[in-house]
Amino acid sequence: MTTPDTHDTAPERDRQFLRPVDKDNLRWFWADYFRPRLKWLFVVFALILAQAFVYQQFLSITENGLRVIFDSGAVGDLALVCLAVFSLFAFRGIASYATQRLGVWLASDAVMDLRKDLLRHILHLDLAFFDRTAGADIIHKVYNQTEALGMFVGQQTVNAVRDIATIIVVAGYLVIKSPLLSLAAVIVPPIITLVIRVLSHQVKKRQAAAEDAFAGYLNNLEETTSAMRTVQISGQQAQEEARLMASSEAVKRVTVKLHATQALSLPALDIVSALVYVIVIGGGGFMVLHPDYDMDGAAIITFLLGMVLIFDPLRRFSQFVTRFQANLIVLDSVRDLFRERATITDAPAAVATFDTAGDIVFDQVRFAYSPDKPLFEDLSLGLAGGSVTALVGSTGSGKTTVLSLLSRLYALESGAITIGGTSINDIKVDALRGAFSVVAQDIVVFNASLMDNIRYVKPDATEAEVWAAAEAAEIAELMRARGDAPLGARGSQLSGGQRQRIGIARAFLRDAPILLLDEATSALDQQTEDRVKRALARLSAGRTTIIVAHRLSSVTDADQIIVMEAGRVAEHGTHEALVANEGLYAAMYAAQKDGYASQPPKP
Repeated sequence: MTTPDTHDTAPERDRQFLRPVDKDNLRWFWADYFRPRLKWLFVVFALILAQAFVYQQFLSITENGLRVIFDSGAVGDLALVCLAVFSLFAFRGIASYATQRLGVWLASDAVMDLRKDLLRHILHLDLAFFDRTAGADIIHKVYNQTEALGMFVGQQTVNAVRDIATIIVVAGYLVIKSPLLSLAAVIVPPIITLVIRVLSHQVKKRQAAAEDAFAGYLNNLEETTSAMRTVQISGQQAQEEARLMASSEAVKRVTVKLHATQALSLPALDIVSALVYVIVIGGGGFMVLHPDYDMDGAAIITFLLGMVLIFDPLRRFSQFVTRFQANLIVLDSVRDLFRERATITDAPAAVATFDTAGDIVFDQVRFAYSPDKPLFEDLSLGLAGGSVTALVGSTGSGKTTVLSLLSRLYALESGAITIGGTSINDIKVDALRGAFSVVAQDIVVFNASLMDNIRYVKPDATEAEVWAAAEAAEIAELMRARGDAPLGARGSQLSGGQRQRIGIARAFLRDAPILLLDEATSALDQQTEDRVKRALARLSAGRTTIIVAHRLSSVTDADQIIVMEAGRVAEHGTHEALVANEGLYAAMYAAQKDGYASQPPKP
């Protein structure tokens, strides 16, 4: 389905009450999340109509009751009138409660479906989307903005529909009672329409600014909390406080401006209401005093009560319209996530099986993170199946990107990557990624038990399988000691070596034919590294293994070492051959060896 351009900045379009994109968003929101609940919406609408007719009956009974007081003065009749009025409003109270409960339930149910769809959609987007989108912005849209939409639809929209029904029913009754006096209210709609038209553009603009400011604040807060160790060690609490306070002040400023704009509708309506009341009181009083009009005191008092019953809902509805404009921006912001499209998908004839033990070949690959700065322009390299290949080089040379392209986390601009002669673009994405086990430097650890963390890569694994993987990764002893105790946020209660061994245990449990090791031992001390290397040696046996490493001493036993520099292959060969060649690798190895030799021994 095509969608209107959300970035159209033409002034005449921006000032429309409903832009084309707003109409399209409303159609989508209705069709996907509320039309399936149509029968319940009819129930809500029936309850709303019943409440509106309660006011109409209240006016009729009040008029008759006033005549009982003014004319007959019968106390019994007056008591019956009071009982009838009480019964009407008791019924309205029950209907109002049922309407609110049903409205909130329907909206919450719809928002839950919306969140499910959002999460399902986000989880299948390309990694490039997460590279350019702050996590706080995603959280803001998936939770805060969808929650705001649910509250708006479930409460404010239901109340607005009830107010409109009340206005129509009561106004119709007053027109029947006195068409001439009802003309006084004709001046209201044009003025309200003009006010709404003037305010709608400002509300949309300021709501968009408020959403941007709040997303920025959440992003700053996320950055600060995730980097708290660095903040405290470097003593930068004051600087972070100033940054957070500045973004908080920005949120306050735009929020105050937004509410100030929304509040303008009430004074305008109050002035119009005062004018109408003056006309009704003056004109109605004249009609009561003049014998040519069939109007008595009871009728004029009832008419004024009816005007009160109309203007209160009209006040609320005018506020609803400005909030509606703000929520159109929120709705468009949420739908922006659905407009993101995954480019890495299964080809029409993609296969699920391929030679996982075959050679891996990069053929004239071109790739860029940013269009003006390509990382690879004509990268070609080969990795023999069943062997251990190490990728080494300076930071930014493209080592980790090779792994990312191989697993299709990013899409190639041109060229091809094949495994056993099959292009990775012709392999189903799930099947391709299922062929890899990954052990990276930064292992993702959840605040759960060690067993649950290892089982993450294979949820259906038995306890025996998890224990076997833990034993192979040399972390079973720690798992026995900790039992079911959670590991803290992001595994804060573990050392670097323990986190690495969780990653290795996951790889053992997954038991995939191709092993990707991305700086798996670079941050470890020598003793811990030796222990991790023993586990990795067992893990890589019989598998195609690709090692990305900065510490060259960890890859000297590799079958092939590929030296990368500035996105190209500078050298390749065995450790002995590269050292003998006295090229870039030999210089890097010598520099690292001298660096280790110059370090004082650890106590």
